[in-house]
Amino acid sequence: MNFHLTPGAEGLRTRLFHIIFESDTPGAKAFDIALIGLILLSVAVILLGSVEAYAERYGELFYYLEWAFTVLFSIELILRIYCLERPTLYLKSFYGIVDLIAVLPTWLVLLVPGAHGLVIVRLLRVLRIFRILRLMEFVGEARLLMDALKRSMRQILLFFSGVFMVVTLFAALMYNIESPESGFTSIPMSMYWAIVSMTTVGYGDIVPATALGKSITVILMLLGYSIIAVPTGVFSAQVIRSIREERYSEEACPGCGHERHEKRARYCLRCGTWLDEDSEDPHKAEQEPSTD
Repeated sequence: MNFHLTPGAEGLRTRLFHIIFESDTPGAKAFDIALIGLILLSVAVILLGSVEAYAERYGELFYYLEWAFTVLFSIELILRIYCLERPTLYLKSFYGIVDLIAVLPTWLVLLVPGAHGLVIVRLLRVLRIFRILRLMEFVGEARLLMDALKRSMRQILLFFSGVFMVVTLFAALMYNIESPESGFTSIPMSMYWAIVSMTTVGYGDIVPATALGKSITVILMLLGYSIIAVPTGVFSAQVIRSIREERYSEEACPGCGHERHEKRARYCLRCGTWLDEDSEDPHKAEQEPSTD
């Protein structure tokens, strides 16, 4: 069913939109600051409520505070939906889903008796701060890291395949060398030991007892130090490559042949030659004598 907003309603919706979704007015800034405070307080209540001593002493207070936060966030969500022309698209977006998660778990407790386990999902409210603080300016950096991760995916998968083979080999050796009394009851359990030893975590729940087993453990630990650095180096190299491609141009200077200029550079850093082929050098035009 189609309907038309009255001019007054349209004006109200526009004002609310500027306050809720923007931050360039005093009202919008005050709204963002208040919302940040509510989000941090609600997260603090959830964290303190998980501490048994605080839960026993202030449990009732935490309960009422949580419902107060839920009602306020629900009103805010309704206002966000009211301000938008296509609210369905907003609710399907990342931040729309986060806004729903901020309020749905508490309401579900009233409707579904076994939904208390979902209450912990409310901690995702802290993600809303990213939007409020306008951290979208870092999307370019995040895209750069994702691009580097995609480029290094094959090398990383190959690396983990090699690690899996090493873990399986050492686990099979230790399963045949050590006794079940030492914790090596099966090859999968020995694989757990191999991963713990290779990462140098060393929980101590499974410990080799024989001299040969201890020698193999030492070799695996030393091997783990060198292996851990491999994916870091591969990913770092791809990050550097992505940064260069993002920031620097592959085209050489027509004047001196110098490469690796910044993409936004208009003049060569080395010789000062004009680099923008789509437009004329303004300084050159000023230097040419007039024909009039």
